[in-house]
Amino acid sequence: MVGGDKLAFEECQDVFSCLGNNIIYEGKAGSGQHTKMANQIAIAGAIAGVCEAIAYAQNSGLDTQTMLNSISAGAAGSWQMSNMAPRILKGDFNPGFFIKHNIKDLEIAVDEAAERNLSLTVLNDVLKMYKKLEGENLGDLGTQALIKYYDK
Repeated sequence: MVGGDKLAFEECQDVFSCLGNNIIYEGKAGSGQHTKMANQIAIAGAIAGVCEAIAYAQNSGLDTQTMLNSISAGAAGSWQMSNMAPRILKGDFNPGFFIKHNIKDLEIAVDEAAERNLSLTVLNDVLKMYKKLEGENLGDLGTQALIKYYDK
């Protein structure tokens, strides 16, 4: 997610290739950061959706793994569903990305949205959920620990 001068981007391809495989020029300076915010917003909604589906399934008496098997290959399928849902079911809350760092990113996204007079309800709701968990000293857990918000 690179923003800036297009010629400089092209000249730095060798450096970028050392950093990853999916290197995309996003546009003028700042475009990379805005793409990162869009990414974090999308992830927030996706992991919240996975957690809500699991909470609903558990509350409804469904076999959660069977439910996930049923919906993961269809329209509800996502990276979060395929990778984080199994970890949630195992009780594995080791961080790939910490809640406390996600809060920082989501707060930046909220600030950027406010500057543009955007009301991003899902983003704001998920940020509140993560802040509640951080207030319970869970900030060092992985983002999949959002399921704990639904634990009663």
